[in-house]
Amino acid sequence: MKFSSLSLRTLLIASTAILVPAFASAQSENSTETSPEAAAPEAQDLKLQEVVVLGRYIPEVLRSTSEVAAFLAPEDLARQGDSDAASALARVTGITIAEGRFVYVRGLGERYSAARLNGSPLPSPEPLQRVVPLDLFPTNILENVLVQKTYSVEYPGEFGGGIIDLRTLNIPKERFLELSVSGSYNTETTGKDGITHYGADSDVLGFDDGTRKIPGLVRQAMATGNRIQNNNFTNAELQAMGQAFTNAPINLIQSNDSIPMNGSYEASGGTSFDLGGAELGIIGVLGYSNEWRTRDGRQEVGEINGGILSATSTYDYLTTEQNIGWDGLFGVGLDFGDDKFNWTNLYVRRTTKQTSIREGYDDLASRDVRDDRTGWYARELYSTQINGDHYRGPWTLDWRAALSQTKRDAPYERATRFIFSDLTNSYIYDPSGSGSSNSTTFSFLDDKVVSGGADLKYVQALSSARDIEYSAGVEAYQNERSAQARIFSFIVGNPPLDFLVSQQRPDFLFANYNINPDLFVLRETTGSSGAAAYDADLKVFGAYAKVDAEIIPLVRTAVGLRFEDATQSVTPLSLISSETAPEAPPELENQYLLPALTLTWNFAEDQQLRLGASKSIGRPQFRELAPQQYYDTDSGRTFIGNPYLTDTEILNLDARYEMYFDRGQAVTAGVFFKQLDRPVESVVVQQSASVFQTYLNAPEAILYGAEIDFKRVFDSPIKGAFFDSKEFLVQANYTYTTSEVKAGSGDVVFPLQAGGQPRPATDFIIDGTRLQGQSEHIANLQIGWEDEAARSQLTLLANYASERVTARAPAGQPDFLQDPGINLDLVYKKGFDLRGKAFTLDIKAKNLLQEDFEEYQTGNDGYVRVNQYEVGTTLSVGLSAAF
Repeated sequence: MKFSSLSLRTLLIASTAILVPAFASAQSENSTETSPEAAAPEAQDLKLQEVVVLGRYIPEVLRSTSEVAAFLAPEDLARQGDSDAASALARVTGITIAEGRFVYVRGLGERYSAARLNGSPLPSPEPLQRVVPLDLFPTNILENVLVQKTYSVEYPGEFGGGIIDLRTLNIPKERFLELSVSGSYNTETTGKDGITHYGADSDVLGFDDGTRKIPGLVRQAMATGNRIQNNNFTNAELQAMGQAFTNAPINLIQSNDSIPMNGSYEASGGTSFDLGGAELGIIGVLGYSNEWRTRDGRQEVGEINGGILSATSTYDYLTTEQNIGWDGLFGVGLDFGDDKFNWTNLYVRRTTKQTSIREGYDDLASRDVRDDRTGWYARELYSTQINGDHYRGPWTLDWRAALSQTKRDAPYERATRFIFSDLTNSYIYDPSGSGSSNSTTFSFLDDKVVSGGADLKYVQALSSARDIEYSAGVEAYQNERSAQARIFSFIVGNPPLDFLVSQQRPDFLFANYNINPDLFVLRETTGSSGAAAYDADLKVFGAYAKVDAEIIPLVRTAVGLRFEDATQSVTPLSLISSETAPEAPPELENQYLLPALTLTWNFAEDQQLRLGASKSIGRPQFRELAPQQYYDTDSGRTFIGNPYLTDTEILNLDARYEMYFDRGQAVTAGVFFKQLDRPVESVVVQQSASVFQTYLNAPEAILYGAEIDFKRVFDSPIKGAFFDSKEFLVQANYTYTTSEVKAGSGDVVFPLQAGGQPRPATDFIIDGTRLQGQSEHIANLQIGWEDEAARSQLTLLANYASERVTARAPAGQPDFLQDPGINLDLVYKKGFDLRGKAFTLDIKAKNLLQEDFEEYQTGNDGYVRVNQYEVGTTLSVGLSAAF
């Protein structure tokens, strides 16, 4: 059992002092033996002096929760013009987005934030994260988004930065059908030079037609359990298997002198039926998108020589991605008044067809090299959920059950290395290349979550204006993941390789006539000792009890305690029958008591103060525990897990002042503090000729800061025909955050390379450095107007985040940093009628200041560009029609 007895004892004493008067008051009011006339004069006087609850300006969604929270309403999602949930959340106070997919709340990385869909947990299709990337969720399927920044016991204990609850569309209020189409242009991609590879005829749909399947002969050989190499199979068998691999459509990189525009199409509709005593609602959404992105950038690898940081390997690269997306939502709702049932089905598919060329000087190879890469990455998420709400007087029962599954399939991830030849003054094939520089990889990941939970609430009136709510609930879920990678290479069968052959282009180089015992022979290079596959499992059972009451007029107290039992395991697997996988690391099995307390003082009609204190945890992600190697094409780094990681325990303290001008208009200001025991940090390690990224538990870290948010709508201050009908919006927020990772002389860590043995923490972590992902300054600004008469809306949106640490560098080097900078967007909407139908024109301009992507190292009198490229400005035009 892991909890602080002192903090728990203090919380229980405080809750008892608060709750005893509540029970006494409830008992007095429910008594039928004493008439009002016989009541004591003091009691009658007290009743006459009853204070009515205030807060009529406070939005219902924020008034119904005692926690510090932010809410994106449908009008916010529409106004901001963001296409996915990740982009929309970047506008929320204290939130930044990493890699365009993952949410950082108050400076804490994505590991400390959890996303839920309609209250149920979600799996992830990402090899490096257990957290689902939020770019998977298009805003067109969302009704609203709630971001809760303080922990409350009805949610799972894995909480550090926040809980993001995505709510999908439900029963429509009226029948509707909407069709939309849009196109976009990017200044760095559209109409510019790019590269691609053919792949398959069906690539434009985001589905492979079988071109990328593992050849049948290879699958049969794999089924024997033997490693595919010459001591297990004959030359003729290896030749037949090698010739069965798809060659030209995958290997041949072609130039494209005019990358096409992006396009998307969407249809949504819904209706409801009166069944006589019940209402049946049906809603559906179907969307397709096809987007291109080219990155023309620079990557460098730094070292410190003579005390000076300098780039020893430098590469220029060109990468073009075609991203195809499918979105589907089907929901059915049944409303009996006191009983409501919802069945929601969500399908999201994102496919990335990637082509990349990287050229430059490789310090390890001591020469100029070129790396060609092609890849096909298909990510799918499917979720089916059933939930019910039942009301019986003061009793409410909510229940939910969900099955969610994600898959990531990456067939024919092809890498080929070439070296520069002075004889030909060009790049020729490098026959000495091995590993990730000359390989064909087939990898697959399957992640599934089965979950169920129920919450029971009872509301007891304390007076005509105040009540007390008792709630209790249970939730259980199991997260299972299976991942594996099979890797193959073509080795030179009879070295040395003929110089004329090495000059051939890739589709000729690996053509069938070159695959024979004298030239190229197929060999399986799949990792051994559990480095190629693993199974992972996380079982969590949680139960909580909570009391939410306004015992003292205008002071609301919510106190709760959650018990959570969890078992997490990662089991390395051997894909070769003759090779034994290493012993699985010990299960992480822990039980926690997690208390949470919040106080809300609604001291004025439009103002309130919130205070919160809680304990929560963070668990290592599956990929961080697994010893399987994974090459990340975006960062150009190899990742390896560390099975010696442990849970992080977190103390959370919050305070926030809120003043509301009207519904949805407010100014808020708050402070927060977090203490993290054993936070997980990412570390870049250099061992001889290898550079890889792994993870370890830092000894301790603290994080604290302040945030302020302002939103106001007002009539036009300027008179005139154009301005009279316009209503203006000003919304701004700013968050200051600072953090400190502590690593003293007596502290130890358990890195992967030490085999679980303790090492001095100061060998890996510089004391006083910031937590990874933490930006010191985050700011958002929205300025715009809306004209209901003209059916038009214009919004200028600015987002700023200061530099943040992305990874710990090799020992002695400065950390890897990223500077997100300022992102400026403009969104314009105009409604009009045409032939009796309502149309809406959307015009968007993203990244108007053309902020670039920058990841770098600076210090020791040097500067290294780890990864830099131009993002460009994206201009889009969309048209939708309502029928």
